[in-house]
Amino acid sequence: MDNEFIVGQFEEIEKKVEKLIDVLKSHETTNLELSNKNRRLEEELQGKNEVESNYSQERALIRSKIDSLLVRLEDVTESGL
Repeated sequence: MDNEFIVGQFEEIEKKVEKLIDVLKSHETTNLELSNKNRRLEEELQGKNEVESNYSQERALIRSKIDSLLVRLEDVTESGL
């Protein structure tokens, strides 16, 4: 009778260990998916940062050209008077 009890206890332990292994595998899969998603989001953010930087540089260049043209126009207007 004691042996049957011990065997039953081991079977319960085995079931619990198998369940824990399944949970661990599930968490590993979820962790991998989240890591991949995080990497994709970081790449997307980097791309957006580059686009924003290019936009800012382009805007600064346009502003500089406009200012230059306004100065030239002002010089022409002053010379004509």
